Amino acid sequence: MPKNDNMLAILWMLNSGEKWTAKQISEKLEVNIRTVYRYIDALCSSGVPIIADPGHHGGYSLLHHFIRAPLLFDMEEKKTLLHAAVFAKEAGYPLSETLENATSKLKMYSNEQQESTLNHQLTGFEVINRMISPSNQLILAELEHAVEQEISVEMDYRTNHEEKPKNRIIDPYGIVYWNNKWYTVAFCHLRNEIRSFRVDRILLIKRTQLIFKRPEAFSSREFFMKNLLPDLMGKKGLISLIIEGRPEALDELSMHWFFGHHLKERTSNQAIFLFEEKSIHSSVPYFLLSYGKSIRIIEPQSVKDRLVAIATELMEYYQH
Repeated sequence: MPKNDNMLAILWMLNSGEKWTAKQISEKLEVNIRTVYRYIDALCSSGVPIIADPGHHGGYSLLHHFIRAPLLFDMEEKKTLLHAAVFAKEAGYPLSETLENATSKLKMYSNEQQESTLNHQLTGFEVINRMISPSNQLILAELEHAVEQEISVEMDYRTNHEEKPKNRIIDPYGIVYWNNKWYTVAFCHLRNEIRSFRVDRILLIKRTQLIFKRPEAFSSREFFMKNLLPDLMGKKGLISLIIEGRPEALDELSMHWFFGHHLKERTSNQAIFLFEEKSIHSSVPYFLLSYGKSIRIIEPQSVKDRLVAIATELMEYYQH
């Protein structure tokens, strides 16, 4: 570990409030005990009030918790950061190796009791997410670098309705994690517009010599959500979808990321949604089919007819 990291580690250890002997510090940091003495002398010379108590129960300590800067966290803050790291790792965070080093330091720069407590708390905290392939992590790392450095990248990208990928050059403005998938929001040179691209559909990516300037105050999140969910304010010709059913099924529908956006009214046994005609007769019936008998469409009749048609097609498909 570099010298500066070791000296910072000693400050973290002393900030725990316990006394540390030079031998304990050397074992913790895996350095020579003489090196520890040099680090202590350097810290004292820089103005850090380290107290050295001699004797059998002696050791080094800090005067009145001298350092209370944001870089030094209490136990609750450490626990929160470690839990957040679990979420990030399970989501396929691109800088996983750096994240692992950071969490290791959080646990390392604690006394034995604190480290034991943190490990115990992490044992009871689990996050289960879809596995992300190593190739996607490499692509995410390239995109993260491109976003930070404002460098254009060239990629082979395949949409869900195309058999062959298309080569594109994009200016990545940001990275978004939504619904268990990673996306990049970028200006597409091919389409001459800002678009979002799913990372798992990027087959190949490489850096270019081109640089770009991200628009000021641009929000990848806002762009992504605006394109994902239509703005219904002031729109005419919206159709009311009235559904009755079990309260738990209606609750799930009302809180769904898509249906919740269209919710107009909710009672104990009924929910009313407003949809455009295109979506109410295309994607909506397929989603409602999974709820089976837990819900019943009251109106419009056209949605009920569409559900019957889909169910009939499925029945005929599996009978042959």
